[in-house]
Amino acid sequence: MNSSVLLFALLAVPLVASPLPLLMQRWGRGYAALAAAAVMAACLIVLAPLVAPTLAGHVELARLAWLPAYGLDLSLRLDGLGLLFCLLIPGIGLLVVLYAYYYLPVTDALGRFYSLLLLFMSAMLGVVLSENLILLLIFWEITSLSSFLLVAYGHQHHAARIGARMALAVTGGGGLALLAGILLLGNIVGSYDLSAVLQAGERIRAHELYAPTLILILLGAFTKSAQFPFHFWLPNAMAAPTPVSAYLHSATMVKAGVFLLARLYPALAGSDLWFWLVSGTGALTLVYAASVALFRHDIKGLLAYSTISQLGLITLLFGLDTPLTVVAGVFHIINHAIFKASLFMAAGVVDHECGTRDMRRVNGMFRYMPITATLAIVAAGSMAGVPLLNGFLSKEMFFAETVGHPVFAQISWLLPMFATVAGMLAVAYSSRFIHDVFFNGEPIDLPRTPHEPPRWMRAPIKVLVALCLLLGIFPEWSVARILAAAASATLQGPQPAYTLAIWHGFNQPFVMSLLALGGGVLIYALRAPLFAWYERRSHRQPLLIFERFYHALSRLAGQLVARIDNGSLQRYSALLIGFVLLLGAWAGWPVAGEVLVRHTHPADVSALLAFAALALAALGATVLHRQRLLAIVLVSIVGLVVSLTFVRFSAPDLALTQLAVEAGTILLMLLVLYYLPHKKCTPATTITRKLRDLLLALGAGGGLGWVSWQMLGTPFETISGYYLEHSVPGGGGANVVNVILVDFRGFDTLGEITVLATVALAAHVLLGGLVLKAPERDGDGRRWSAEAHPLFLSMMMRPLLPLAITVSVFIYLRGHNVPGGGFVAGLITGVALVMQYLANGIAFTQPLMPRHPPRLLALGLFLAAGIGLASLFYGRPFLTSAHGHVPLPWIGDVELASAMVFDLGVYVVVVTVVLTVLSELGRLSLRTLKKGEAD
Repeated sequence: MNSSVLLFALLAVPLVASPLPLLMQRWGRGYAALAAAAVMAACLIVLAPLVAPTLAGHVELARLAWLPAYGLDLSLRLDGLGLLFCLLIPGIGLLVVLYAYYYLPVTDALGRFYSLLLLFMSAMLGVVLSENLILLLIFWEITSLSSFLLVAYGHQHHAARIGARMALAVTGGGGLALLAGILLLGNIVGSYDLSAVLQAGERIRAHELYAPTLILILLGAFTKSAQFPFHFWLPNAMAAPTPVSAYLHSATMVKAGVFLLARLYPALAGSDLWFWLVSGTGALTLVYAASVALFRHDIKGLLAYSTISQLGLITLLFGLDTPLTVVAGVFHIINHAIFKASLFMAAGVVDHECGTRDMRRVNGMFRYMPITATLAIVAAGSMAGVPLLNGFLSKEMFFAETVGHPVFAQISWLLPMFATVAGMLAVAYSSRFIHDVFFNGEPIDLPRTPHEPPRWMRAPIKVLVALCLLLGIFPEWSVARILAAAASATLQGPQPAYTLAIWHGFNQPFVMSLLALGGGVLIYALRAPLFAWYERRSHRQPLLIFERFYHALSRLAGQLVARIDNGSLQRYSALLIGFVLLLGAWAGWPVAGEVLVRHTHPADVSALLAFAALALAALGATVLHRQRLLAIVLVSIVGLVVSLTFVRFSAPDLALTQLAVEAGTILLMLLVLYYLPHKKCTPATTITRKLRDLLLALGAGGGLGWVSWQMLGTPFETISGYYLEHSVPGGGGANVVNVILVDFRGFDTLGEITVLATVALAAHVLLGGLVLKAPERDGDGRRWSAEAHPLFLSMMMRPLLPLAITVSVFIYLRGHNVPGGGFVAGLITGVALVMQYLANGIAFTQPLMPRHPPRLLALGLFLAAGIGLASLFYGRPFLTSAHGHVPLPWIGDVELASAMVFDLGVYVVVVTVVLTVLSELGRLSLRTLKKGEAD
């Protein structure tokens, strides 16, 4: 299979299959787990043919045109760095799927959990595979949203909701900064493609916008990877289930930040600003988080701060800005993902078996679960940098690069001393994890008696710990090739000379390792006075500070909205006019030069009559607004005149659509009259208020009318010639309007029906559980009866329903060549059903209503988007239409276009929207009547 196809499949498989576990859970939670595992395994299988060429240095690029005019293409890139993450993300994800099956409660069907996990995995794969920076940013934001849902998986708990909200606020804010930075970067380079950006390092660093670009991009990376002072969200995200923590905080979510540093290293590194910002932030985060981790009593809290510290180490390595520190940073990404995932899983086992994670109560677990304890001790040893484990190798590379760093040549002792102290702190919190949890006497007041977990729950931990040993003892055989490929892709140049060996002789880095091991054990041995000192200190609660800030910001926003958006049309008009006047005064009002006039049609009798009808209808609806039914009739006249205007100027498609929209809207407004209060609350007005309102109305209406007149009277170049010329050869249809909707501007139409589907879902949810007291009269005071329907209207509408549906089908089928189409056909069907409801009541119409509106909406969107995606398999842009002539028996030659399937999707969505609103209003009527009978 083509490599580009495999690359797109690698990204598409988890994204498309993410709902699969949710569908499979109906047969049992095991089927949901099996579906998720199968998807992740499929990703690894798809990746397998690409591994060997990528390790050999090949960079696979795949591109599909999307919005090339805006610099956005669906372009993917697989190099050594991307391959490393593509192995980690589904690989560790597969282990998390197995672990979660045993960890999460048996009452949990797991479908939602696994679907969210697959969605998150597809977003992470999109981040690491994106060749286009705008596409990377889109997936970056999807990781923030999907991680929010995963952290809040146990949404019934307050801590989960708060932790998820905090994570989304911080990482989302960083995403906005990253958006600005990427836009600046693309502006500097002239392209958003990574291939161009990575080759333009010198031009970027020499540009006057380099400093703000770097700062904005670093803000995005630092917030995502929880660097100080943005670190506080990660410990509070520990409210997530342990499988989420094991996945997000080892191989995925927080790694996105350091991945971005590695990915953009050739373009942004190499300056003093990079060195001090990145290395300074990493160094501060490394030491601060390590010192805090030592004093955490919650096991996951300790691991959370250790994660922050280890991410600080990786950031520091990239900031030190030498080729070997980059290699060490990439190496530590691998090592940290492996030992941290195993540590979180081990912590979850302890919590699962003991019922608590408090290390002041969880003691002596080695006696109760010796196998789990042994695995956790090995993983913690890797985190501490103990020899023969993988963490030791990357720590040794870090120590070696701190010796004789060129920036600190005058004070050569400073950086090695700092690295040694940081190593001591890592040993200290690792020692506390090992000693307090698995030794340190007997457990204290546990909710349940601990024991070894099920064998398969330990299996993922065994695999990860085995990798810790394998990479630590046989690094050249196990990890050297993938490390070399990833480091080369990061550096975009030749690698420095280095060896992956357990023993490099008795040198300064080895001495630093010994001092770190011994000093860390000594710090932990002196924990009693340290803990006493820590308890005496006043501690700020980031969660409390964030909540206070959040609520203060919410109150301020509420007050601001209440002052501006109070439902007063007068205030809206005044603000609009004031804004326009201020903008005009600031920008300078344009001085009228040569008067530009387009050719206009003379005002004949029909135009004057139409204008008079518009004016009288608008005036009547304003004056008689208290008579609601009459006001609706007058408003409908406005829509009718607009439709006739379209007919006058030879726009039958628009006229047909406008008539259908007006009919459906007016009928639904008539239904809504039933729920309006009988009392018409119109505030009393004085002469002064009326005069003010008149001036505001003249200013707003006259101003907009003047702008419209200027726009219509100004010559412009039309693009209608292009559409007329290419409608038949390019879209296969003679009806230019329909071809524009389903072909030339199909992406716009897809967005519009997506909005319609969202409206229908909102109506389904908001009206679904609403119960009102049944009014005795409608909004105009007329008595309402659910049984009394006009006999004549009922008799007339029943035979008209099949006729209307037949007409709608005819309008749909003819729409590609003559006026019509899916949208108008859907409106005609909807209007027919609304009329049936008015004439015969909900009892007659209810069998026609959708039982599951979301499914029908999904079907319509799938038809529209699915036929668009089909074009990608033929190397054409998304939503490219195909058309041709097909000979059929007894019928002859028939012209068919794939756009008809798109139009069918539009039809399904439009009909479902109308039916959903109508159905919910009908059900609401039944509920109100039943409640009224009960009252």
